Amino acid sequence: MAMKVGGRLLEDEMSVVTEPDVLPRRRWRGIAASPEVASLIILAIVLIGFSLARPAFLSPLNVSNMMAFLPELGIIALGMTLLLTAGEFDLSVGATFALGPVIVMLLAQNGVVDIGTALAIGLLVCIAIGTINGLIVTKIGISSFLVTLSMLMIVRGVALYITQGFPLKAWNEPGVFVTMLAGSFTLGGFRLYTSLWWFIGLTILTAYVLNYSKLGNWISAIGSNRNAAVARGVPADRVKIGLFILTSVLAGLAGMISAFRISNASPVAGTGYELEVIAMVVVGGTALTGGRGTVLGTIIGALMLRAIRNGIVLIGVPGLAFNIFVGAIILVMLIVHATIQKGGGRR
Repeated sequence: MAMKVGGRLLEDEMSVVTEPDVLPRRRWRGIAASPEVASLIILAIVLIGFSLARPAFLSPLNVSNMMAFLPELGIIALGMTLLLTAGEFDLSVGATFALGPVIVMLLAQNGVVDIGTALAIGLLVCIAIGTINGLIVTKIGISSFLVTLSMLMIVRGVALYITQGFPLKAWNEPGVFVTMLAGSFTLGGFRLYTSLWWFIGLTILTAYVLNYSKLGNWISAIGSNRNAAVARGVPADRVKIGLFILTSVLAGLAGMISAFRISNASPVAGTGYELEVIAMVVVGGTALTGGRGTVLGTIIGALMLRAIRNGIVLIGVPGLAFNIFVGAIILVMLIVHATIQKGGGRR
């Protein structure tokens, strides 16, 4: 028996000596199997395909147009990434995107409060929406799908009722808040908006929280196995409520940025954004079932869907066909990620 064990050990040692490239190969295999790499490859194919079909796709003007809108949906997607990683999602973000700026403009334009206070009240309303979602999901135990679907209709209804269905002209008086939310600048021939800095800053913060903080570990643990996480002392309910609040606040903030940028606050703004944002997050590699989230993948997914929306219009495909492309991309990426995950499990 001893000789057998010794022989096995000797065999293992010799295999290490005779195959010095095993570790590098495994490292490269691990990189190739990451969901971000698969998403990045699809993004590259999309960008190359559209640029070959229509060279104007990568022109400064067209890139500026894409980058004007990308941060707004991207900001919502960051909150959704954390929420999905914890095993929940929020279908009311599109309606919150509309209600936040509608409340701000109603208060400010009617002289009820100054614009700064109006913005604070708008964000407080978003906090209330997220708190209600989180409390009902965690304390009553109703599925987040049903809760946030109901909240979507409530919030959208409130926005339509208080505006009587008419869009409001956004606040356009010069000031620090307008500059902070919708200022623009030129960089290397590209016209960009200050919303890009918001997006970059929030991306860095979200990536740090998810990958390097105790809260990030808690979020992943809750999404993987809530009961096991609670048994280890993780405050699962508080974390989930906090994530619902964060997602609603980011949706409201994105709506305010958009309203200031286009000088219009519409009660129907953000219609369909909830599904588009979830698509961005899932395409990037975050698991719909929870437990695995990737901020980098979300950025790649956001870029991919914005590029597709812009590219199909440029090459002459009707804009109504966008959902066909998005659905096909989501299906392909789900298959790719599932294949990668199964392959990783076999190894």
